[in-house]
Amino acid sequence: MQSREVRHEPDASRYTLWVDDEQVGLADYELRGDAIAITHTEIDPSKQHGGLGSVLVQGVLDQIAAGTQRVIPACPFVATYIDNHEEYQPLTTR
Repeated sequence: MQSREVRHEPDASRYTLWVDDEQVGLADYELRGDAIAITHTEIDPSKQHGGLGSVLVQGVLDQIAAGTQRVIPACPFVATYIDNHEEYQPLTTR
């Protein structure tokens, strides 16, 4: 089974998704007051059909939920993910 890990890289204002020690995705964000706006998500085109976008977004939201920040789903993929997963809806500012 593949190892999957979402890493927070605060100096770059992003989260990255790693599969078996290879970076395959990222989620860029901007801090806006006490909220984090997820502005862009991206998965390596050769890996896009394995559900890794959802793995990335879930990992990002789980890490944010462990803290005190709210989420602004500025990226359409993130907004749709939150709309389809009600457990993350309380994190949003909308």
